[in-house]
Amino acid sequence: MSEFIRACALGEVPEMGTIGVELNGKPLVIIMAEGEVYALDEFCTHEEVSLVDGEIYDHTVECWLHGSCFDVRSGKPTGPPATKPLSTYPVRVDGDDVYVAVPE
Repeated sequence: MSEFIRACALGEVPEMGTIGVELNGKPLVIIMAEGEVYALDEFCTHEEVSLVDGEIYDHTVECWLHGSCFDVRSGKPTGPPATKPLSTYPVRVDGDDVYVAVPE
């Protein structure tokens, strides 16, 4: 069972940007894309590179090292070299805070 945990303040997430957080011992990247907030595994499935420094465009996060692209809504890879999806997590914005449901 997952319960929502406060991840950060909404104002900490840059528009079309990212921040890294750790919840229940799990490193996540919180992404704002197209006005919505998403939570995914922090590390690219291709080479375990942090996506915190990735580029955000449309609903895509692009890994800065080799260019793997992932849909922030589903975690599915949309461009090589990654072939394995990222896990995504439910997000709730409550006032000025971002909450994420992460399994314990």
